[in-house]
Amino acid sequence: MLQTLSMHISRTTIAEHNDQRMFAHERRFNHLASETPQALSVLPLLEAFQVAIPSWALGAGGTRFGRFGLGGEPRNLEEKIADVGLLHALNRSSGAISLHIPWDIPEDAERIKALATRYGLVFDAMNSNTFQDQPGQPLSYKYGSLQHVDKAVRKQAIDHNIEVIRYGEVLGSKSLTVWLADGSCFPGQLNFREAFQRTLESLHEIYAALPADWKLFLEYKAFEPNFYSTTVADWGQSLLAVSKLGPQAYTLVDLGHHLQGANIEQIVALLLMEGKLGGFHFNDSKYGDDDLTVGSIKPYQLFLIFCELVEGMDARGMLHSRDLGWMIDASHNVKDPLEDLLQSVEAIKIAYAQALLVDRAALREARAASDVVRAQEVLQAAYRTDVRPLVAEARLRAGGALEPLALYRAGEVRRRLTEERGSGGRATGL
Repeated sequence: MLQTLSMHISRTTIAEHNDQRMFAHERRFNHLASETPQALSVLPLLEAFQVAIPSWALGAGGTRFGRFGLGGEPRNLEEKIADVGLLHALNRSSGAISLHIPWDIPEDAERIKALATRYGLVFDAMNSNTFQDQPGQPLSYKYGSLQHVDKAVRKQAIDHNIEVIRYGEVLGSKSLTVWLADGSCFPGQLNFREAFQRTLESLHEIYAALPADWKLFLEYKAFEPNFYSTTVADWGQSLLAVSKLGPQAYTLVDLGHHLQGANIEQIVALLLMEGKLGGFHFNDSKYGDDDLTVGSIKPYQLFLIFCELVEGMDARGMLHSRDLGWMIDASHNVKDPLEDLLQSVEAIKIAYAQALLVDRAALREARAASDVVRAQEVLQAAYRTDVRPLVAEARLRAGGALEPLALYRAGEVRRRLTEERGSGGRATGL
């Protein structure tokens, strides 16, 4: 383990933390195991489940109105990797990092890969950025990128995505996530059919550059920054595009990229049925793309989504831990981002554990009998089960802390990071 990490959270520190809490934890876990027969069988699944941390979520978040920095923000990619390594040491469920290019260009990709390996990390999906103009960029994306009426702008965006793939190949990534801000602000600005066709043609060029063992994830979003139309606005438009691209192309679902009231769990079920669900960006929202802490607003919806994920993946014989991309995409406008990420990963693991405990046989029987009340009772019995001791036991067996957030605070990690890095740094990202 690197010295920088051990200065904050060492294995000895974690062991001491766990020893102080072991008696209370064992009492809670043994009670849960005695009441829930399948608890022991799901532990290996919980232990194997990893959630990628995005490189852009390790600094203070911001809104269109302002950004409030905090001390100790990572000043470069190396420090971002150290922060993810810290999270992974605590929860043993954050063993991957997802890079956003050009915010976090690995100048020496081989060295960066070796650094991540020393922290026990791998690189998850690479994310391209054609929704902003970068310094020195010759052509503007003001009126779109892959959809742009100017072929030269489209080529610039295509070349950027291919460059991102090349970085990812060296780092060991196996997927590219494409999210487009392309759309229109006003009626008449675009021909909808031609804009979608130009986007599809551009995606075909990017798809052709994919290595044989890679996946392309096409993300969708209902609105923002364009509010009249978005060229890839919903799961249907993404599914249409990826179906035309080929077997290596999939839809990516960001939980915040839907209109209010959208039944995301149904979307998930149908995409899985079609074999076209590629991955997730986890967050939570009250209104739209709020990018709030996972599970902070709609924890029951998160559970229902995981119910469909578990059932759908099992129906297709998929591995929960590997066959979909699991990533967080959040903004921490008023929180310490590392604390927020610890909370988010915990919420994801809790919802996953609850979904694993659903009595599937009883649910099938209730559905076959059209017993709506019984079906609700089966689901809510699992949801109301306090699975925190189960998640903590899986973390303990993997070498993590029983209470990651409590240990992070007890170790005054943010204060120590601020002493090391200062208070004037700003992490790359929005």
